[in-house]
Amino acid sequence: MSDKPLASAGLSDRICFNYTDFLAASCKKRWSFVDAIYGVMPIFGMVTRNPADSQRPPSERLKELALQIISTQVSDEINIARLITLAEQQHIAQFDILLPYPLSSDQLDAIHQEYRKPLLLSQQEERLTIQFPAAPH
Repeated sequence: MSDKPLASAGLSDRICFNYTDFLAASCKKRWSFVDAIYGVMPIFGMVTRNPADSQRPPSERLKELALQIISTQVSDEINIARLITLAEQQHIAQFDILLPYPLSSDQLDAIHQEYRKPLLLSQQEERLTIQFPAAPH
């Protein structure tokens, strides 16, 4: 796997996840039987395989977890919904996904349907911004 960052945080600590590079990295990954199970039924990976090192930056934790559950065998919409679930579990309030192409309104609707919780999605060309609504106090 290359040393190219798959997810990064800039000066504002805003995470940007490069989806295209990530799919390429997941294609090169050597899959174990357990990884294959997590790829097919990712809920197990999201629940049981969280990295223990909470001192690492959120972008690094998200990248490590995403390598476990992102799959070229499912649609982009499902992969993005999985990423959103991971980000929520990591308490990341907002992040960007750099896509190879802008998503259609049907694809954005499919992401909303797959994720099934309130979510703000905004798109500017190939950059999809995901923001979780603030929880009431």
